[in-house]
Amino acid sequence: MNASTQAVAAEPLVLRQDAGGVVTLTLNRPAQFNSLSQALMSELQAELDRVAADAAARVVVLGGAGKAFCAGHDLKEMRSNPAKAFQLALFAQCSKLMLTLVRMPQPVIARVHGIATAAGCQLVSMCDLAVASDHARFAVSGVNLGLFCSTPSVGLARNLGRKQAMEMLLTGDFIDAQTALARGLVNRVVALEQLDVEIGKLSDSILAKTPVAIKAGKQMFYRQLDMGLEGAYDLATEVMACNMMAEDAQEGIDAFVAKRKPQWRGR
Repeated sequence: MNASTQAVAAEPLVLRQDAGGVVTLTLNRPAQFNSLSQALMSELQAELDRVAADAAARVVVLGGAGKAFCAGHDLKEMRSNPAKAFQLALFAQCSKLMLTLVRMPQPVIARVHGIATAAGCQLVSMCDLAVASDHARFAVSGVNLGLFCSTPSVGLARNLGRKQAMEMLLTGDFIDAQTALARGLVNRVVALEQLDVEIGKLSDSILAKTPVAIKAGKQMFYRQLDMGLEGAYDLATEVMACNMMAEDAQEGIDAFVAKRKPQWRGR
Protein backbone atom coordinates (compact mmCIF):
# COMPACT_ATOMS: atom_id res chain seq x y z
CA MET A 1 0.00 0.00 0.00
CA ASN A 2 1.57 3.30 -1.08
CA ALA A 3 1.37 6.57 0.86
CA SER A 4 -1.51 8.01 -1.17
CA THR A 5 -3.56 4.83 -0.72
CA GLN A 6 -2.91 4.92 3.03
CA ALA A 7 -4.04 8.55 3.14
CA VAL A 8 -7.31 7.69 1.40
CA ALA A 9 -7.85 4.71 3.69
CA ALA A 10 -7.37 6.94 6.74
CA GLU A 11 -9.83 9.58 5.54
CA PRO A 12 -12.81 9.87 7.93
CA LEU A 13 -16.09 8.61 6.51
CA VAL A 14 -17.91 11.47 8.23
CA LEU A 15 -16.46 14.98 8.43
CA ARG A 16 -17.50 17.31 11.25
CA GLN A 17 -17.34 21.10 11.36
CA ASP A 18 -18.57 23.25 14.27
CA ALA A 19 -19.37 26.94 13.88
CA GLY A 20 -21.50 29.10 16.14
CA GLY A 21 -23.76 26.36 17.42
CA VAL A 22 -24.19 24.72 13.99
CA VAL A 23 -22.64 21.29 13.50
CA THR A 24 -22.15 20.24 9.88
CA LEU A 25 -21.73 16.51 9.28
CA THR A 26 -20.63 15.51 5.78
CA LEU A 27 -20.85 11.96 4.42
CA ASN A 28 -17.42 11.37 2.96
CA ARG A 29 -17.43 8.50 0.45
CA PRO A 30 -17.59 10.64 -2.70
CA ALA A 31 -16.25 7.93 -5.01
CA GLN A 32 -19.10 5.66 -3.88
CA PHE A 33 -21.68 8.51 -3.99
CA ASN A 34 -21.74 8.42 -0.17
CA SER A 35 -23.44 5.04 -0.09
CA LEU A 36 -24.29 3.86 3.41
CA SER A 37 -21.80 1.12 4.19
CA GLN A 38 -21.76 -0.39 7.65
CA ALA A 39 -18.61 1.57 8.44
CA LEU A 40 -20.08 4.90 7.32
CA MET A 41 -23.28 4.31 9.28
CA SER A 42 -21.23 3.45 12.37
CA GLU A 43 -19.25 6.68 12.11
CA LEU A 44 -22.37 8.74 11.47
CA GLN A 45 -24.15 7.11 14.43
CA ALA A 46 -21.20 7.91 16.70
CA GLU A 47 -21.12 11.55 15.55
CA LEU A 48 -24.87 11.99 16.00
CA ASP A 49 -24.67 10.51 19.49
CA ARG A 50 -21.88 12.96 20.35
CA VAL A 51 -23.82 15.90 18.95
CA ALA A 52 -27.01 14.91 20.78
CA ALA A 53 -25.12 15.11 24.09
CA ASP A 54 -23.43 18.42 23.24
CA ALA A 55 -25.28 21.36 24.78
CA ALA A 56 -23.33 23.79 22.57
CA ALA A 57 -24.71 22.15 19.43
CA ARG A 58 -27.99 23.82 18.46
CA VAL A 59 -28.51 22.83 14.81
CA VAL A 60 -27.20 19.94 12.71
CA VAL A 61 -26.65 20.17 8.95
CA LEU A 62 -26.23 16.85 7.14
CA GLY A 63 -24.62 16.88 3.70
CA GLY A 64 -22.56 14.81 1.32
CA ALA A 65 -19.14 15.20 -0.30
CA GLY A 66 -18.67 15.00 -4.06
CA LYS A 67 -21.42 14.86 -6.66
CA ALA A 68 -24.13 13.07 -4.66
CA PHE A 69 -25.90 13.59 -1.35
CA CYS A 70 -26.33 9.85 -0.78
CA ALA A 71 -27.00 6.98 -3.19
CA GLY A 72 -28.48 4.62 -0.60
CA HIS A 73 -27.03 1.40 0.73
CA ASP A 74 -23.74 -0.05 -0.49
CA LEU A 75 -25.05 -2.71 -2.88
CA LYS A 76 -21.65 -4.36 -3.33
CA GLU A 77 -21.34 -4.84 0.42
CA MET A 78 -24.87 -6.24 0.58
CA ARG A 79 -24.26 -8.73 -2.24
CA SER A 80 -20.97 -9.90 -0.76
CA ASN A 81 -22.78 -10.82 2.47
CA PRO A 82 -25.85 -12.80 1.37
CA ALA A 83 -26.80 -14.30 4.76
CA LYS A 84 -30.12 -13.14 6.20
CA ALA A 85 -28.47 -12.43 9.56
CA PHE A 86 -26.20 -9.88 7.90
CA GLN A 87 -29.09 -8.25 6.07
CA LEU A 88 -31.17 -8.01 9.27
CA ALA A 89 -28.24 -6.45 11.15
CA LEU A 90 -27.61 -3.98 8.32
CA PHE A 91 -31.18 -2.74 8.14
CA ALA A 92 -31.48 -2.65 11.93
CA GLN A 93 -28.37 -0.48 12.03
CA CYS A 94 -29.86 1.83 9.40
CA SER A 95 -33.21 2.03 11.21
CA LYS A 96 -31.46 2.98 14.45
CA LEU A 97 -29.63 5.73 12.57
CA MET A 98 -32.85 7.11 11.10
CA LEU A 99 -34.58 7.08 14.49
CA THR A 100 -31.61 8.91 16.02
CA LEU A 101 -32.21 11.82 13.64
CA VAL A 102 -35.76 12.13 14.98
CA ARG A 103 -34.93 11.57 18.65
CA MET A 104 -31.93 13.90 19.04
CA PRO A 105 -32.81 17.26 20.60
CA GLN A 106 -31.35 19.41 17.83
CA PRO A 107 -33.16 20.10 14.55
CA VAL A 108 -31.43 18.36 11.64
CA ILE A 109 -31.34 20.01 8.21
CA ALA A 110 -30.55 17.91 5.13
CA ARG A 111 -28.27 19.76 2.70
CA VAL A 112 -29.18 18.07 -0.59
CA HIS A 113 -26.94 19.29 -3.40
CA GLY A 114 -27.13 16.24 -5.67
CA ILE A 115 -28.95 12.93 -6.02
CA ALA A 116 -30.61 11.26 -3.03
CA THR A 117 -31.71 7.74 -3.86
CA ALA A 118 -33.17 4.79 -1.90
CA ALA A 119 -31.82 5.02 1.68
CA GLY A 120 -30.38 8.41 0.72
CA CYS A 121 -33.89 9.62 -0.01
CA GLN A 122 -34.92 8.01 3.28
CA LEU A 123 -32.21 10.04 5.00
CA VAL A 124 -33.70 13.26 3.60
CA SER A 125 -37.19 12.26 4.72
CA MET A 126 -36.05 11.58 8.30
CA CYS A 127 -34.30 14.92 8.75
CA ASP A 128 -36.48 17.58 10.35
CA LEU A 129 -35.92 20.03 7.49
CA ALA A 130 -34.41 19.78 4.03
CA VAL A 131 -33.02 22.35 1.62
CA ALA A 132 -32.26 21.20 -1.91
CA SER A 133 -30.38 22.72 -4.79
CA ASP A 134 -32.06 22.93 -8.16
CA HIS A 135 -29.61 20.20 -9.26
CA ALA A 136 -30.94 17.68 -6.74
CA ARG A 137 -33.00 14.65 -7.76
CA PHE A 138 -34.75 12.07 -5.62
CA ALA A 139 -35.79 8.44 -6.12
CA VAL A 140 -36.50 5.25 -4.20
CA SER A 141 -35.21 3.10 -7.02
CA GLY A 142 -34.76 -0.29 -5.37
CA VAL A 143 -37.75 -1.66 -7.26
CA ASN A 144 -35.73 -1.31 -10.47
CA LEU A 145 -33.35 -3.91 -9.02
CA GLY A 146 -36.09 -6.21 -7.79
CA LEU A 147 -35.95 -4.81 -4.25
CA PHE A 148 -38.91 -2.79 -2.96
CA CYS A 149 -37.64 0.11 -0.82
CA SER A 150 -39.51 -0.99 2.30
CA THR A 151 -37.44 0.84 4.91
CA PRO A 152 -37.28 4.08 2.88
CA SER A 153 -41.07 3.89 2.51
CA VAL A 154 -41.43 4.56 6.25
CA GLY A 155 -40.02 8.06 6.03
CA LEU A 156 -41.44 8.72 2.59
CA ALA A 157 -44.99 7.88 3.67
CA ARG A 158 -44.66 10.32 6.57
CA ASN A 159 -43.64 13.21 4.31
CA LEU A 160 -45.58 12.79 1.08
CA GLY A 161 -49.19 12.05 0.31
CA ARG A 162 -49.90 8.32 0.23
CA LYS A 163 -50.41 8.04 -3.52
CA GLN A 164 -47.40 10.24 -4.27
CA ALA A 165 -45.21 8.05 -2.05
CA MET A 166 -46.53 4.88 -3.66
CA GLU A 167 -45.87 6.24 -7.13
CA MET A 168 -42.21 6.78 -6.26
CA LEU A 169 -41.95 3.36 -4.59
CA LEU A 170 -43.69 1.43 -7.38
CA THR A 171 -41.98 3.10 -10.33
CA GLY A 172 -38.52 3.91 -8.96
CA ASP A 173 -38.60 7.02 -11.14
CA PHE A 174 -36.67 10.17 -10.27
CA ILE A 175 -38.38 13.41 -9.30
CA ASP A 176 -36.69 16.78 -9.54
CA ALA A 177 -36.21 19.24 -6.70
CA GLN A 178 -39.26 21.35 -7.54
CA THR A 179 -41.47 18.26 -7.53
CA ALA A 180 -39.95 17.20 -4.21
CA LEU A 181 -40.82 20.65 -2.87
CA ALA A 182 -44.40 20.48 -4.13
CA ARG A 183 -44.86 17.02 -2.59
CA GLY A 184 -43.44 17.97 0.82
CA LEU A 185 -40.14 16.09 0.78
CA VAL A 186 -38.06 19.28 1.05
CA ASN A 187 -38.72 22.74 2.50
CA ARG A 188 -36.89 24.95 0.04
CA VAL A 189 -35.20 24.78 -3.38
CA VAL A 190 -32.51 27.25 -4.37
CA ALA A 191 -29.74 27.59 -6.92
CA LEU A 192 -26.73 25.44 -6.05
CA GLU A 193 -24.56 28.46 -5.28
CA GLN A 194 -27.20 29.74 -2.82
CA LEU A 195 -27.60 26.45 -0.93
CA ASP A 196 -25.41 27.31 2.05
CA VAL A 197 -26.84 30.84 2.26
CA GLU A 198 -30.37 29.44 2.48
CA ILE A 199 -29.37 26.86 5.08
CA GLY A 200 -27.70 29.65 7.01
CA LYS A 201 -30.98 31.59 7.07
CA LEU A 202 -32.84 28.59 8.49
CA SER A 203 -30.11 27.90 11.03
CA ASP A 204 -29.99 31.53 12.17
CA SER A 205 -33.75 31.57 12.65
CA ILE A 206 -33.57 28.45 14.86
CA LEU A 207 -30.53 29.74 16.77
CA ALA A 208 -32.48 32.88 17.68
CA LYS A 209 -34.96 30.77 19.67
CA THR A 210 -34.50 29.18 23.07
CA PRO A 211 -33.21 25.58 22.94
CA VAL A 212 -35.69 24.72 25.70
CA ALA A 213 -38.69 25.20 23.41
CA ILE A 214 -36.95 23.69 20.37
CA LYS A 215 -36.03 20.48 22.20
CA ALA A 216 -39.44 20.01 23.85
CA GLY A 217 -41.31 20.91 20.68
CA LYS A 218 -39.38 18.52 18.45
CA GLN A 219 -39.91 15.62 20.84
CA MET A 220 -43.63 16.36 21.16
CA PHE A 221 -44.13 16.77 17.40
CA TYR A 222 -42.90 13.28 16.53
CA ARG A 223 -44.59 11.58 19.47
CA GLN A 224 -48.02 12.98 18.64
CA LEU A 225 -47.83 11.85 15.02
CA ASP A 226 -48.32 8.24 16.11
CA MET A 227 -51.21 8.99 18.47
CA GLY A 228 -54.93 9.37 18.05
CA LEU A 229 -56.35 12.90 18.09
CA GLU A 230 -57.32 12.91 21.78
CA GLY A 231 -54.01 11.43 22.91
CA ALA A 232 -52.12 13.94 20.78
CA TYR A 233 -53.92 16.83 22.44
CA ASP A 234 -53.30 15.37 25.90
CA LEU A 235 -49.59 15.16 25.15
CA ALA A 236 -49.46 18.64 23.62
CA THR A 237 -51.31 20.08 26.63
CA GLU A 238 -48.78 18.58 29.04
CA VAL A 239 -45.81 19.77 26.99
CA MET A 240 -47.23 23.29 26.62
CA ALA A 241 -47.84 23.55 30.38
CA CYS A 242 -44.33 22.35 31.19
CA ASN A 243 -42.88 24.69 28.58
CA MET A 244 -44.69 27.61 30.23
CA MET A 245 -42.89 26.79 33.50
CA ALA A 246 -39.49 27.29 31.82
CA GLU A 247 -37.61 30.49 32.61
CA ASP A 248 -37.06 31.14 28.91
CA ALA A 249 -40.79 31.05 28.18
CA GLN A 250 -41.44 33.59 30.91
CA GLU A 251 -38.57 35.73 29.63
CA GLY A 252 -39.90 35.48 26.07
CA ILE A 253 -43.37 36.66 27.06
CA ASP A 254 -41.97 39.48 29.22
CA ALA A 255 -39.73 40.58 26.35
CA PHE A 256 -42.67 40.54 23.92
CA VAL A 257 -44.80 42.67 26.25
CA ALA A 258 -41.89 45.07 26.85
CA LYS A 259 -41.09 45.19 23.12
CA ARG A 260 -37.48 44.13 23.64
CA LYS A 261 -35.28 41.27 22.49
CA PRO A 262 -35.40 38.23 24.82
CA GLN A 263 -32.30 37.14 26.71
CA TRP A 264 -32.38 33.35 26.63
CA ARG A 265 -30.90 31.45 29.56
CA GLY A 266 -31.32 27.94 28.18
CA ARG A 267 -33.60 26.78 30.99
